[in-house]
Amino acid sequence: MRNRLVMAASAIALAATATLAWAEPAADGDPHLVPMEEIKVPIVDGGRVDGAFTVKMVLGTADPAAAERIAAALPRLRSVSLGAALEFSRLYASPFRPVDAERLSRDLTEALHAADAGISQVLIVEVAARAA
Repeated sequence: MRNRLVMAASAIALAATATLAWAEPAADGDPHLVPMEEIKVPIVDGGRVDGAFTVKMVLGTADPAAAERIAAALPRLRSVSLGAALEFSRLYASPFRPVDAERLSRDLTEALHAADAGISQVLIVEVAARAA
């Protein structure tokens, strides 16, 4: 029962923040999106693994040239996003409370924009924190 309650609360929190995330339209009116593979990192608390944190994301860019450049640089950008996801997981993720998808999007956008200025926003497609 508790697991269902946690999942329901997570779904509600994710649905509430999903309406807040959008890609900035490019000059031609269409957002240019580059999907990234799912990232899965451990949730570590007090030296023990409490669970797994997974996130699927799409990178929003300002123009088609930036989208092509970013698609070619996905392995490097994946390593940046792994580091940011590990940091988020260490500080904010718990299998017993909803994930703050808005904060996660901000953190990933900041890290990935620093790695490539063509990334205007990281859109969270799916996020979950599960017990081990």
